Amino acid sequence: MNTAELLVKCLENEGVEYIFGLPGEENMAVLNALENSSIKFITTRHEQGAAFMADVYGRLTGKPGVCLSTLGPGATNLMTGVADANLDCAPLIAITGQVGTDRMHTNSHQYLDLVAMFEPVTKWNAQIVRPSITPEIIRKAFKLAKSEKPGAVHIDLPENIADMEVTGQPLLIKSDRNAMYASYRSLSEAAILIAQSKNPLILVGNGAIRSGASQALTDFATRLNIPVANTFMGKGVIPYRHPLALWSLGLQQRDIINCAFDETDLAIAVGYDLIEYAPKKWNPKGTIPIIHIAELPAEVDSSYMPQVEIVGDISDSLVEIMHRCDRTGMPSPHAIDLRPQILATYEQYAHDEGFPIKPQKIVYDLRQVMAAEDVVISDVGAHKMWMARHYHCDRPNTCIISNGFAAMGIAIPGAIAAKLVHPHRKIVAVTGDGGFMMNMQELETATRIGTPFVTLIFNDGGYGLIEWKQQIHYGRSAFIKFGNPDFVKLAESMGLKGYRVTSAIELIPILKEALWQDVPAVIDCPVDYRENMLFSRKVGELSCPI
Repeated sequence: MNTAELLVKCLENEGVEYIFGLPGEENMAVLNALENSSIKFITTRHEQGAAFMADVYGRLTGKPGVCLSTLGPGATNLMTGVADANLDCAPLIAITGQVGTDRMHTNSHQYLDLVAMFEPVTKWNAQIVRPSITPEIIRKAFKLAKSEKPGAVHIDLPENIADMEVTGQPLLIKSDRNAMYASYRSLSEAAILIAQSKNPLILVGNGAIRSGASQALTDFATRLNIPVANTFMGKGVIPYRHPLALWSLGLQQRDIINCAFDETDLAIAVGYDLIEYAPKKWNPKGTIPIIHIAELPAEVDSSYMPQVEIVGDISDSLVEIMHRCDRTGMPSPHAIDLRPQILATYEQYAHDEGFPIKPQKIVYDLRQVMAAEDVVISDVGAHKMWMARHYHCDRPNTCIISNGFAAMGIAIPGAIAAKLVHPHRKIVAVTGDGGFMMNMQELETATRIGTPFVTLIFNDGGYGLIEWKQQIHYGRSAFIKFGNPDFVKLAESMGLKGYRVTSAIELIPILKEALWQDVPAVIDCPVDYRENMLFSRKVGELSCPI
């Protein structure tokens, strides 16, 4: 047995189902070992796509997604997806081929110090320099990738080490997630603060999803009558139809939900990470008292200095606070009065027939055809702002948004991973025409491996989000327009179904038809992004109704 074969046995031992990547000269030994493995290798069309697939696989399963590249340009192509996973707390293992150790001391073809290169975008990374340490490297990689906060780990395998003979076995796996429980003192202090508060508000983030605390959070809010706002990455922790749900917070501009934070006398941050939405946006003066409930202590920030930190299992912490808290008051009328306005904003364009279609209408119609368990993957662009604001979820992990790193191009590779994880659910990749062209080649991968999903393109012929920002800052835009291919013909040339929306009333019928295809489908939907600046002017004039 050589090192590559031992590495694959260790990956099997960790329960790896898929490896996403490209073949290369320096990873041939690993690919050869995978031929007789239970692991399915998914050959992608670009390493960035492979990393995004591993990224989204990790988010949806809680198990590290694995991607593989060769050295040099193959490894550099992985970087964006690896960084995205690391900043968005998705467990991921990146494995790269490398020149032999006998070539590293000289100026060698395609050689880069990959351990140094990946260091800033991973939790940990290492090179396998001796065959015998392979089981320890793999076990440590998976343990660190999954531990809170989850993230990316990189393993570099030189080609001469990969071919060396070795004896060894995968290491025994014990639970990587031993629950830790908060102190009684901090739980009691939090219960007292909540009981004394007249206008508490919950801000829930992705950590609550990672820890499986959705039910506990919903029970906590319901029992104590506390309204809940979620970050973009906290969608679905509390069902959006719940009367205490104030929906998503996170736009860089003030929105109506910010009004609730203007009047709160206690923010209860549950599984919230500062990278999800900077605390200066909702607590600019640092005067709101905060309770921090998470599995790790709070980061230091002048706008986020908790009075009480509850560090431990989130579900257990919420249950224990409920047992200790005698709060019986009703929710603040200030916060609850916002919900009808939020609902009215959401419903405002339900019957709008304007064309090109307003982004609010596209998102509204998409929500109507997707079941509670179906999954959307949002790319990055102007459409992301509308998806974040208007696409609401009943369940966690049914709207995946790249937020910490905000990487364009994630939607199509992410949808492939989502379909592999949830083959019986409907999956939609929501993207702009800019993001679509960054990784549309992976539609061939989707067709080849049999993962049908719908790609919905918000088509405006430019980088709409940048135009929006330029208009806000300078009153004009520059260098943001481009041409597009015929997306319908492009889809058909790849063996996909292609659709073009020509009126607002066509969108729902087209979505329904596309979602039932047994091949991937692409919908070209012209969007009216004049709404971007109209929204900015509206929130710029926002007067909180309290």
